[in-house]
Amino acid sequence: MKTRLARLAAFTSRARRASTLGLFLTLFAAGSAFALGSPEQRRACTPDVYRLCAGEIPNARAITTCLRRQKASLSEACKAVFEQ
Repeated sequence: MKTRLARLAAFTSRARRASTLGLFLTLFAAGSAFALGSPEQRRACTPDVYRLCAGEIPNARAITTCLRRQKASLSEACKAVFEQ
């Protein structure tokens, strides 16, 4: 039983590292409209960030990814930022 749990823990650890590396590379490669946007664009999306993606603050790339994932729930002003 202990060896089975040890193998499961090792697999989980490797999978977590691989997914973290993949996420990091994806975020690094992706452009960040929120981080690089104008003050008006940031102002349009700030309420949505607090409402939908508060757990990602202060990571601008993670916020951008979260907002893209939540596109259906965004305010009209913030949707316009991502449609540009």
